[in-house]
Amino acid sequence: MSTSDDRARLEELRAAYQPLLAEIGAGSLQRELDDVLPDQEVRRLKESGFGALRVPTGYGGRGVSIPALTQLWIDLAAADSNLPQALRGHAALVEDRLWQHAQGRDQREWFDRFAAGEIAGNAWSEVGATAIDTQHTVLTAQSDGSYRLTGSKFYTTGTIYAEWADVYVRRVREGHDDDFAIAIVDTRDPQVTVTDDWDGFGQRGTGSGTTTFDGAVVPAANVLPFGERFPYQTALYQLNLLAVLAGIGRAAVADFVDHVQRRERNYSHANAARVRDDAQVLARIGEASAAVYAAEAATLRVAETIQAVADLAPVAASAPEQVAAANERAEVESSAAQVVVTDLVLGLTTNLFDTLGASGTAISKGLDRHWRNARTVSSHNPRILKARVVGGHLVNGTPPPYAWAIGRTPAGAAVDAAAAAAAAEAPVPSPA
Repeated sequence: MSTSDDRARLEELRAAYQPLLAEIGAGSLQRELDDVLPDQEVRRLKESGFGALRVPTGYGGRGVSIPALTQLWIDLAAADSNLPQALRGHAALVEDRLWQHAQGRDQREWFDRFAAGEIAGNAWSEVGATAIDTQHTVLTAQSDGSYRLTGSKFYTTGTIYAEWADVYVRRVREGHDDDFAIAIVDTRDPQVTVTDDWDGFGQRGTGSGTTTFDGAVVPAANVLPFGERFPYQTALYQLNLLAVLAGIGRAAVADFVDHVQRRERNYSHANAARVRDDAQVLARIGEASAAVYAAEAATLRVAETIQAVADLAPVAASAPEQVAAANERAEVESSAAQVVVTDLVLGLTTNLFDTLGASGTAISKGLDRHWRNARTVSSHNPRILKARVVGGHLVNGTPPPYAWAIGRTPAGAAVDAAAAAAAAEAPVPSPA
């Protein structure tokens, strides 16, 4: 599809989705205040084909580009920032199936599922004592060729809404060294339990809680060695969060504009009789709007860079160096954008409160949710580490980290072990 065709298709889709997104946005504040998951909103997105936007048209999808998908993510985030993040794991699985399909591994079965409205959630991270270089979630080979999956994952964003879970596992096979793999697990299996126990102060509706696997059956066809995963997944995951941040910024500006327009109370030392005519208030609104513009532009620039990697899928086997170079550009750009977009959106969601009085902090208005949501999204992948990645690449040519991990480090384990030993040797205090 040409650039002009993709742009025209995007505008058609934005217009088509506008009524649905308007309805979703109309209920977002009340869902936040009531702490209710957007189950019905996800269902409607599934039915509308939102999960099949990247699926080729020949397989029942929309066939849009990554930049077009990103623009729609931003639009959706402006309506309810929980929803595009809840679809983050699904987007990654779709991209992986597209990449595998381009390598000659027929994925029409998965395309059919996506076109029918089925989605996937994310299940990669573990909490607790899991070391940074391993996983306690284990996929064990069975004599019949299938696998059994046992373990627990946290931050399983979107899985509570999904028919499938995209799970990072340690694979155990007799006669082989353990390795790492991706298991695509049916969440409708009775041995899979999804719990909404995410206790963050923002992005409460993403369903980023715990998923437990108690011997769930996984067909061999649904297991992929980790090294064969599509290469630009790290940049894509970050792109999704950038789009969420841009959408949060847009929603914040819209909410504060509405409150400024309707505000009748004012200070005696203000610059105008009406708040909406105050030059300083208008400047603050304008600054915030400009920040959203820059955040959205940076996000779409990253999307174009990632698209350049995806376009290389048909020649990946014969041009690995070209893929690696394009992927490095995408990762560095996504890291740079994260630093900038995070600052822009956290800044504007704080500074916009300058346009209102103390009443702007009322819980019933929910204006604080924009900052809380932005702060939560920004904490997923610390920007200070990404700034260092960009600087290291520029100064020393250091390659960026791909598919980085989080977990217990050897130093942390050593400190805890020393503390435990000291506690064991300490005298037992006598009762008072």
